[in-house]
Amino acid sequence: MRREDSGWRLLVLRAYRNWDFPKGTLEPGESPLDAARRETAEEAALSDLAFRWGEGYCETAPYRQGKVARYYLAETAQTAITLPVSPELGRPEHDEWRWVSFDEAERLLPPRLRPILAWARKQLEA
Repeated sequence: MRREDSGWRLLVLRAYRNWDFPKGTLEPGESPLDAARRETAEEAALSDLAFRWGEGYCETAPYRQGKVARYYLAETAQTAITLPVSPELGRPEHDEWRWVSFDEAERLLPPRLRPILAWARKQLEA
């Protein structure tokens, strides 16, 4: 997340037609929070993250063959995002990025992420 005069902005990434937040799978011996840091750096070259709300998280309901995604809240001051080339793919994992408001995020993101957005809003209002 990033704070602007007009309010909070959330980083969303697009792969094909699908918008989502940075996410990925755990590597052996890696904690979920460390995986979140690594995946955000790998997918958006973003490592300046402050977990001001602690290590609390929200998970999605199971989707696509039982997969569950865990999301944390982190703040950054970085505005420009780079989509690094994935060594495995030979291209970036995503096609586009945007800093969006909560309202824009609700329009772009799939329904499975609505509980995540509601949780994030609640955390910011606390």
